[in-house]
Amino acid sequence: MSTTPRLTALDALHRSLGATMTDFAGWDMPLRYGSERDEHNAVRTRAGLFDLSHMGEITVTGPQAVDLLDYALVGNISTVGDGRARYTMICQEDGGILDDLIVYRLGETEYMVVANASNAQVVLDALVARAGGFDAEVRDDRDAYALIAVQGPESPGILKQLTDADLDGLKYYAGLPGTVAGVPALIARTGYTGEDGFELFLKPEHAEGVWKALTEAGAGVGLIPCGLSCRDTLRLEAGMPLYGHELTTLLTPFDAGLGRVVKFEKPGDFVGRKALEAAAERAETAPPRKLVGLIAEGRRVPRAGMQVVFGGEVVGEITSGAPSPTLGVPIAMAYVDAAHAAPGTEGVGVDIRGTHEPYKVVALPFYKRQK
Repeated sequence: MSTTPRLTALDALHRSLGATMTDFAGWDMPLRYGSERDEHNAVRTRAGLFDLSHMGEITVTGPQAVDLLDYALVGNISTVGDGRARYTMICQEDGGILDDLIVYRLGETEYMVVANASNAQVVLDALVARAGGFDAEVRDDRDAYALIAVQGPESPGILKQLTDADLDGLKYYAGLPGTVAGVPALIARTGYTGEDGFELFLKPEHAEGVWKALTEAGAGVGLIPCGLSCRDTLRLEAGMPLYGHELTTLLTPFDAGLGRVVKFEKPGDFVGRKALEAAAERAETAPPRKLVGLIAEGRRVPRAGMQVVFGGEVVGEITSGAPSPTLGVPIAMAYVDAAHAAPGTEGVGVDIRGTHEPYKVVALPFYKRQK
């Protein structure tokens, strides 16, 4: 099996911009172009431009496409309106999370499932395996799309210069076909930063032209290219889970505090239903641990895998941690014993190389944009 990283259609452009590249889920991706803090702050206050072409697009079509998705996923996809999108998950039979997904309804019998890069093949294989008996086709469209995101408060004004699509009428978690810089694109009002913004699905051969057009359109308001490093601190501040950190096959959506995505009321069976019903009951009566936010009282930065302690006892584990450019202090998400998970709880520490650094428990998210 080849270990050569895959390249996006924008690879040469990233290198020409001086990007520091990194291997991510088998792709060579830009980690940063300059200062991670500057890129983060640009998205919070102005706008940032991201290449997300490593994400996994899977198209599901046919008369029973929605029936397949309702069976294969935990969400109620039959209630997704044309042109709308929904955040959901795909689980194992035992309720463990295989991936968190966004499903776009593109037409009456056509849906696009967008999986995380690290899980795209797993999700594709699971959908194909679960498609038996349904009049539906599952198609791997990862090579059919490039994905560019423009995120931040200035993003609507930037994109309006390049499209005649009705951006003002485009709601959050919705998408519509249109043109951007003269080429066809699916324009989605989605993102992973906690800010307003858009994700543009287009043909790979059009990616460089659209990137350059967005760069030019945003030059006057401070748009800059952004890498995966600041995308991680942006999503952490916004309390958004990352697969492999807050979400794993060892956790159900209820363990992750995301039980709301599981729709037991939908008709028919779905993969993992029985296990998830039991998980829902456990979460209601005696949750073992809860996902919480932690804010440092000092300056030392927590990292994934570090232990959360209270009174000398281990009471949890860090799933994600980083310095927060917006808050100016280190922050973390962690699974913590329910007895110590209430917002405002003090006396909690993080074991950082043998020293118990003081932290305070807070409700997620750490940051919420002003509407």
